[in-house]
Amino acid sequence: MIIECEKLAKTYWADNKEFIAVNNVNLQVAAGDFVVILGHSGSGKTTLLSLIGGLTSPDSGSVRINEIDNWSQDDRYLSTLRNKTIGFIFQFASLIPTLTSIENLLLPLYFGSGNVENREYAMHLLEQVGLADKATAYPSQLSGGQQRRIAITRAFMSKPDIILADEPTGDLDEETEKEILQLFRQQNKKGVTFLVVTHNSSLADLQVSPRILHMKQGKLSEERR
Repeated sequence: MIIECEKLAKTYWADNKEFIAVNNVNLQVAAGDFVVILGHSGSGKTTLLSLIGGLTSPDSGSVRINEIDNWSQDDRYLSTLRNKTIGFIFQFASLIPTLTSIENLLLPLYFGSGNVENREYAMHLLEQVGLADKATAYPSQLSGGQQRRIAITRAFMSKPDIILADEPTGDLDEETEKEILQLFRQQNKKGVTFLVVTHNSSLADLQVSPRILHMKQGKLSEERR
């Protein structure tokens, strides 16, 4: 298994009230899987991704990536994991405003040991999402949907083994959503493992038989097909 969560739990406090975001979750994801977790806002989906991706530490339980326990490692290990093994697609674009589209794509490679001259691959990704003509444009010169597409393609620049995606198509029009889903299909066929959390049930139809799970009040259950 490439991702293994065992009895994973995370609790937050707000206004002197306890909020259980992730409640004793067990999850196994094999290499090459495409897993979709459906759930309403506040169900704990984003927190679960943060725990798996090494962005948030759990209160209890464990997360193993490639059989290594994330939270028994130091910050350097986790930083390398996030840079090379995992590609993140967040809810918001979060592009660097002073960098062009292609520079935003190349940015992750500057923090690792990858080849920072891989502009050809960056252009290939931009072409796949219909933005090759925006390579030298700055975020302020792009629409919100275009910024979103740049942020999505950036997650693939380091050629990660795993993509963790949080509402990846939430603010895209129907045609653009199809382009992004086609990119996901192509990457998944190459062996990239996907864990996507969303409230959009259309993502469950990404391929013939993806794994569909549901999250509610911090608990995870699997849909049998």
